[in-house]
Amino acid sequence: MRISKTTAILLRSLINGESVASSTLPKHIAETLCSEGFLTVRAQGSRRSFSAIDTRALRNYLSAKYGDLDGVDDNYHTRAQQASVSGNSKQVYVRSCPGFPVNSYEPIGCMLNGCEFVIAPQEGSFIFVADWKTFVVPEDIVIVGIENMENFRMIRQQRNLFESAIGNRRLLFVSRYPQSTDLRTWLQTLSNPYIHFGDFDLAGIHIFLTEFYPYLGNRGSYLIPTDIDERLKNGSIERYNFQYPRFHDIGTDILSLQNLIDTINRHHRCYDQEGYIR
Repeated sequence: MRISKTTAILLRSLINGESVASSTLPKHIAETLCSEGFLTVRAQGSRRSFSAIDTRALRNYLSAKYGDLDGVDDNYHTRAQQASVSGNSKQVYVRSCPGFPVNSYEPIGCMLNGCEFVIAPQEGSFIFVADWKTFVVPEDIVIVGIENMENFRMIRQQRNLFESAIGNRRLLFVSRYPQSTDLRTWLQTLSNPYIHFGDFDLAGIHIFLTEFYPYLGNRGSYLIPTDIDERLKNGSIERYNFQYPRFHDIGTDILSLQNLIDTINRHHRCYDQEGYIR
């Protein structure tokens, strides 16, 4: 079955773990992929977007149905190029905001586009790195990936947690929002240790084990606070019960993380990372 170049690019974005606006994907394709269980719908106000539930399964399905999507040549790299040629910057789907945000509570000297670049955001702000392919950090930096944006914005109010769990190390905090694979691809180019700070529930651990650990290997670990056992005693039973049917068989050979899984299952509760904001 033949599809347009624009649709092929949108499908390729979904395979790469990115979200696409629901209005951009042809209705018949969206309905099919949703009914087959390949896409999930996310709503933010009146805006809706699609993202893949399992990128590998989606790739296999689309490959069988439409052939090689990677062979599509999008011709354009920016919306400005489209507008200069056709006057229409939305003729082909192009990501206008690649990259990821970074944060720190102490100055960190990095490199960007071959020039010195100091990460030192004022409290109440963070920095967005768009040219991430040229972004280089010192080898002694520990990179902490934070799932929730409130935790990411308020790192200073969690400094005691990071120092008790990680020690006296220089930390660079990163977030993978807007949702894309840019952060993970950048992490793969580094030798720095990566620590994933997510919710203390089965779904959060699943994100780390499927979207980060397979690509980073033993450089990746999960942040586990020393008091998580006590916190889980007062966690959410409802969300644990909601997640359990899907993630009940989750397991890992990472001893510390398996211990966390066992603790969550023993208490039958989950605990959100926002609880560590002071």
